[in-house]
Amino acid sequence: MKPLQEIYSVLNNPKKVSIVMHQKPDADALGSSLALSLFLKDLGHTVSVISPTNWADWLQWMPGCKEILNYESQQENADKILDEIDWLFCLDFNTLSRTKRMENKLAKISCTKFLIDHHQQPDVAAFNYGNSDVNKSSTSEMVYDFITASGYSNKITKEIAECIYAGVVADTGSFRFSSTSASVHHLVAELKNKGLEHMDVHNNLYDNFLENRMRFIGHVLLNRMEIFYEYNTVLLTVPKSDLIKYRIKTGDTEGLVNYPQSIQGIKFVAIVIDRDEERKWSFRSKKDFDCNSFARKYFEGGGHFNAAGGRSSDALEKTVAVFTTALQENKHLLL
Repeated sequence: MKPLQEIYSVLNNPKKVSIVMHQKPDADALGSSLALSLFLKDLGHTVSVISPTNWADWLQWMPGCKEILNYESQQENADKILDEIDWLFCLDFNTLSRTKRMENKLAKISCTKFLIDHHQQPDVAAFNYGNSDVNKSSTSEMVYDFITASGYSNKITKEIAECIYAGVVADTGSFRFSSTSASVHHLVAELKNKGLEHMDVHNNLYDNFLENRMRFIGHVLLNRMEIFYEYNTVLLTVPKSDLIKYRIKTGDTEGLVNYPQSIQGIKFVAIVIDRDEERKWSFRSKKDFDCNSFARKYFEGGGHFNAAGGRSSDALEKTVAVFTTALQENKHLLL
């Protein structure tokens, strides 16, 4: 994988471009993709943004969001576009398997493929050019770096600033995670100079839900939370019946895994959600417990040191049993 800097000199040569993110995209995946799309369009490129799946309704406010293609429901149209592109940008994931049904299509298409991502252990062989940096707070920060380093900081509009800021604030936990470097605060200052109204973005990200989500969160914390004090760990187990009862949609469980981290002495938090086709895991930790290694070893996942995700094809009860066994095996790391 060659350095991304090598394409700076040809960025003003119009191409047919597609930007793809991971399945069930979050604020960083959407924000980085839409920011890059707006930037490349301003340079004269023909750009399409494709999501492997649907995304949360509360992210629809993002500039350009209504133009995103949902591969699950618009596959024929998306495939035609992908067959004709010159460049493919892959954002906020580093292995094609994270694109669900798009994986085979992306592997087969003949075009130049670029990676911009901040997760661990990238599949560098799948990309021609790229930047993979686990020290970055978010992919949105990396898109900002890409725009400014290529000499086009003057192209950052208020709309691009909103998309970048949304991704940064979401992936840094509102700037409380260790990935929040001094350069992140400098980035925010520059975005403010570009006209960013940060309060509007915060309201759209955190004050934009329906009543049922609040009641769902209360129910989960009251009835679905198990504390393993002997492992300094909290487990949230969400059966499918809860999702149905509270009419939970894509994105409504976002951030739920973070709530138990406020409990004194807790070092590791996990949530498992019973989806139709699989059980989805999310992990958060404090300080020196490696969520990435834990997710990769036990749940076919990965991510960051203190935040990762995984999956299981096992039934809910069985995958929870695997988790409790894993806690016993990692007790020495959790004390």
